[in-house]
Amino acid sequence: MDNKAEKLFGTDGVRGKANQHPITPEMAVKIGRAAALYFQSRKNGAVKIGIGRDTRISGNMLESAAAAGICSAGAGAMFAGVIPTPGLAHVIREFDLDAGVMISASHNPFEDNGLKIFGGRGFKLSDEVEKEIEALAFKDFPGGPVGETHQIPDAQDSYAAFLQSLLPGDKPLKGMKIVLDASNGATYSIAPQVFSGLGAEIIPLFITPDGININVDCGSQHPETLRKEVIANKAHLGLAFDGDGDRLIAVDETGARISGDQILIICGAWLKEAGRLAQNTIVSTVMSNLGFKKALDRMDIRHIAADVGDRYVLEAMQASGAVIGGEDSGHMIFLDCHTTGDGVLSGIQLIGAMLHFQKPLSELGRMMDVFPQVLINIPVSSKPDLATVKPVAEAIEKAENELGDQGRILVRYSGTRPVCRVMVEGPTKEATQGTAQAIAEAVQQELGE
Repeated sequence: MDNKAEKLFGTDGVRGKANQHPITPEMAVKIGRAAALYFQSRKNGAVKIGIGRDTRISGNMLESAAAAGICSAGAGAMFAGVIPTPGLAHVIREFDLDAGVMISASHNPFEDNGLKIFGGRGFKLSDEVEKEIEALAFKDFPGGPVGETHQIPDAQDSYAAFLQSLLPGDKPLKGMKIVLDASNGATYSIAPQVFSGLGAEIIPLFITPDGININVDCGSQHPETLRKEVIANKAHLGLAFDGDGDRLIAVDETGARISGDQILIICGAWLKEAGRLAQNTIVSTVMSNLGFKKALDRMDIRHIAADVGDRYVLEAMQASGAVIGGEDSGHMIFLDCHTTGDGVLSGIQLIGAMLHFQKPLSELGRMMDVFPQVLINIPVSSKPDLATVKPVAEAIEKAENELGDQGRILVRYSGTRPVCRVMVEGPTKEATQGTAQAIAEAVQQELGE
């Protein structure tokens, strides 16, 4: 008899506290098995599924469990080891695999973990496919043939070679000094390998993962140390990745942070000038800074705003024919190069723009005026429709009336955590902070834990 399926997948796979439901070995077995059953039903035969992980202490446990589930369905489990999420997507295509399971909780703390599933072309799955896998995870399983596990040979070297091929020539970064913050995560080895292989002098930071120091005061969420080291070493720029390597935040030679929106603007200008900006279009999300749209208007580039989440950015890119899109948080997709967000690849593209324009990153960053922005995260006990929570709706309406066309407000729930995000942009930092705080207090009073 079938058990009733529950909602497992959020906006970026299945995520939660490691060793607590649903991120337990038992559920990893079920999810791995369900993925194998789904892809085998589409192929009508045995399949091979790659498994990658970041550096969290719980990664080995969940890797083994997911592999057991895959093999229990008669499929082959192919270990890629510690590798960035986009590295696994590359491996799926390069080694002709049928799917992939990435074990990571991205920029979350080490206590969290998750499972993201890719299809055979290296793309993340649609909501509809994830629902089918959810249903299979809770079905009774009668047993059958057993698959085997294998190591994928040279997975990281293959991925590194792919990334280095994006900048042609012998040592194209010779003479460039780059500080790299690997967040003690999945890029700790691959990022230094790639950029030193391209000829750059690198200063690596946070490349000694111990299972629990991933994302701790480092990486794309915390670039403070990176900024100091860029200045101290008189580097050309700094690049910070998140725990699973699919995000990038940059720092220019003066130590100023270059956001995802700014990177999209810089790379978009390069692609347009080079005749490579397909459909003259850039896709971002509703969270993009107000200055982003104004910069695109000045550059005469079409803008499409997707829902928050890289899968929705990808969907809008595929529907419009765009080859560049992403989120201000640093999750960027260059669809003419890869199938998913890739922090190291984005860093290479940013440097490609610097080489093209022959200008320092600080000057390129001024292509976009960044409006003051405040983001406040409020832990919540439930997620009712915000329009039905009268005090919150009234606080938002009041703030919108006060800002008028001088700012922007977006209040939404996180898709992966019990959090309400209040984002406000305004004419000054003080006004923006005050507006955001007023809305956050209403959310806290009505919905807070």
